[in-house]
Amino acid sequence: MGDAVPGGKDPAGRTTARARLPRWVPLAPWLRHYERRWLRDDLVAGAALFALLIPAGMAYAQAAGLPPATGLYATIVPMAVYALVGPSRVLVLGPDSALAPLIAAAALPLAGGNPERAVALAGLLAVLMGALMMAGAALRLGVVTQLLSRPIRLGYLSGLAVAVIASQLTVLLGVHVSGGSPWEELTATARALDQANPVSLAMGAGSLALIGTARALGWRLVGVLIAVVGSAVATWVLGLEDRLAVAGALPAGLPRPSLGGVGAADAVSLVLPAAGIALMTFADSGVLSKSLAARYGGDVSGNRELAAIGLANAATGALGGFPVSASGSRTPVALDAGARSQVAGLVAAVLVAAFMLAAPGATAYLPTATLAAVVIAAVMGLVDGREMVLLARMSRSETVVMAAAFVGVTTLGVLTGILVAIGLALLEFVRRAFTPYRAELGHLEDVPGYHDLSRHPEGKRIPGLIVARFDAPLFFANGTVLTDYIRLLVEAADRPVTHVVLAAEPITGIDTTALEELIELDEWLAERQIQLVFAELKGPMKDRLLRFGTRARFGVDHFYPTVSAAVRALRADREGRGDPHG
Repeated sequence: MGDAVPGGKDPAGRTTARARLPRWVPLAPWLRHYERRWLRDDLVAGAALFALLIPAGMAYAQAAGLPPATGLYATIVPMAVYALVGPSRVLVLGPDSALAPLIAAAALPLAGGNPERAVALAGLLAVLMGALMMAGAALRLGVVTQLLSRPIRLGYLSGLAVAVIASQLTVLLGVHVSGGSPWEELTATARALDQANPVSLAMGAGSLALIGTARALGWRLVGVLIAVVGSAVATWVLGLEDRLAVAGALPAGLPRPSLGGVGAADAVSLVLPAAGIALMTFADSGVLSKSLAARYGGDVSGNRELAAIGLANAATGALGGFPVSASGSRTPVALDAGARSQVAGLVAAVLVAAFMLAAPGATAYLPTATLAAVVIAAVMGLVDGREMVLLARMSRSETVVMAAAFVGVTTLGVLTGILVAIGLALLEFVRRAFTPYRAELGHLEDVPGYHDLSRHPEGKRIPGLIVARFDAPLFFANGTVLTDYIRLLVEAADRPVTHVVLAAEPITGIDTTALEELIELDEWLAERQIQLVFAELKGPMKDRLLRFGTRARFGVDHFYPTVSAAVRALRADREGRGDPHG
């Protein structure tokens, strides 16, 4: 939508908020284009979103090992902050099922079983995470999230699903087990099935079945609401609060500072986990934000998004919450309900705050087994079996990376598993760059250009020339791969060779070690009266060759704009010199 014009109208004649706001007011870009006619839709969407935020916030707090109230604090604050500074018009921030095990793994071991200290540590984790994200935005490090490739994310999310389900099954069954990894916890839970609380199991399994059935029918919000309200009413009516665990009444009041008791040593311990959570959060949030911008209009800056989400996390950490992310489940709910802008999120946040002020006791009879069912239902959607099968068919090496992420997360722990998977992905990148595809090119009848002879054995070599292609940047690890390949082609040639033409378009980088290898190759070829020339070498790479001091060796006559131009010029030169093989 275009900017407002003088008089408070946009080019279509609609009244916009921008006409009433001075430019210096630090508000989000979306508000400058707000239309009055959107307000009704945003109010309705905010009310619909509110109904989901309370059970989801409480459930994800429980999954992180924190009091349910912290989940509502982590709902109100980030939604309000992001609405004021975030670039996306419709993104919803809040507690997320994928972050719950990360928070638990980072904060709970330092808490020593003290719930208040656990809340403070989770808040400190969010503050550190927010500070790192804002620093990353200032340094324009949004590109770092590209380390989280598709295979890593598929394996990571599947591993998270197993970890979360393992932790929530004990709540759903009403048993207490001790276990380290998710697999150990699942094994211990299986052994304790005979000790399961039948009331808790019935309530949790019934809630899970209800949510699943409603979701299959396309009623995502309805299923959660019916399960939460129905289980709470059943517990109250049947007097079951003494026979199963319940969430209990919430503390009355709004979010408040809760960082007491944490110090510098705690901050040092949480820096690395905060960096890992920040990386995962922005990777997921950035993809969702860009997808929404592409679908609903807008231009989202990755660094602006990084800063906004960082600020929202720092604020919620300071006010009793924990790390949050863009929600892939609540954002669609808001959109389906007709949300037009962040006003919907503000409305929902205000309604949650009003709930905590006016009716904190309404959750007194809500079974924790139902909250566990909400979490389990949410994380089951993290497993994308179709994409995993497709990846396995497409790439064996990327499947190994995916499997490593899954195994790492479910055996070594969430954060360690992510780092292991990233390390494997980087090793795979180095392996591919170390041994890239290379080919000798030849001519095909009636087909323009020059083509890979290994794929087209019917092709013909150009008399007197060897044309070779190397499909990677040149650096210290693969320079000899190229030069050895050229030597092999020369030694295997069944005809006199005067020139080697390197089709260099894929070569987007050259370091000094690779350059030294090229010079040694050129010397080796010169001893055999063969000249090395380059075709389609990009301008910056040519400049680098010259800047590295090779101007005397590789002059202007060594570079051609295309392979065809090089072949024509060299063949004409041979014919001009009366070469019988020209």
